Amino acid sequence: MAGILDTVDQRTQLVGENRLEILMFRLVGRQLFAINVFKVQEVLQLPKLTLMPQRHAFVCGVVNLRGQTLPVIDLSQAIGMRPIQAGPGSTIIVTEYNRSVQAFLVGGVDRIINMNWEAIMPPPSSAGRQHYLTAITKVEDQLVEVIDVEKVLAEIVPYNAKVSREKLDDSLLQQARGREVLLVDDSTVALAQLRDTLSQLGMKMHVATDGLKALRMLKGWADAGEDLQEKLLMIFTDAEMPEMDGYRLTTEIRQDPRLAKLYVVLHTSLSGSFNESMVRKVGCDDFLSKFQPDRLVDVVRQRLERL
Repeated sequence: MAGILDTVDQRTQLVGENRLEILMFRLVGRQLFAINVFKVQEVLQLPKLTLMPQRHAFVCGVVNLRGQTLPVIDLSQAIGMRPIQAGPGSTIIVTEYNRSVQAFLVGGVDRIINMNWEAIMPPPSSAGRQHYLTAITKVEDQLVEVIDVEKVLAEIVPYNAKVSREKLDDSLLQQARGREVLLVDDSTVALAQLRDTLSQLGMKMHVATDGLKALRMLKGWADAGEDLQEKLLMIFTDAEMPEMDGYRLTTEIRQDPRLAKLYVVLHTSLSGSFNESMVRKVGCDDFLSKFQPDRLVDVVRQRLERL
């Protein structure tokens, strides 16, 4: 699979165009699954696997990759399907989520495809694996299920939303109590983390599960005559979402005079080095990696300082 992944410079050309690249793969059957290429570091054959005592049921063991020890997670078992039998010819996808690197054992990689986010739809309520899906799409009339990797990882290592006492004792944060924020994310785990953290500040939260829903919500408030700079302290938006991603949402906000001055924070599990350049490109006010409660509070404080 050498050379299957594009460079970061090439990938950044998709940002703001509401496009993405997905890596498609299979687990234990014919069904195709996918994750965003932005999260993928490499695809390779499984190196020597070392078993670890008292490991999580979904973790096959660990591998050493260029001096780094990585857990190998059976992605099939993690989403409620039959386990994959790991062997010398097995394939792993090495990914980075929320500043951590891990490998997912898969049945085999299919290919990478460039798509428009408008073709990526929320999973229907009848989807049997909806619990672990953020989206679905079709490629050549075949259904492709996009896995909620954040949920998989949170079940292996639960996230912590508790804000440290010294942060909460900050007098400036008292000004956050009762203020309204808009949370935009397709991951139930990420939304729960945001809610659990911001509720400790006494904030009022509005939620949209993709960028298009968020944009309609904002325009609806503006059409109703609301002053959105007074109404919303800030917006936290994910990068990857069905129908409209966070980059495109930010671009659309900046192009509407009624919304243009809203304070937008990109809240994502994508790597920081990539997003720092993307924040500048699309005009976000700040960037924050997910699952950092104290850092999330710092971002709110920085916003209050600018009022």
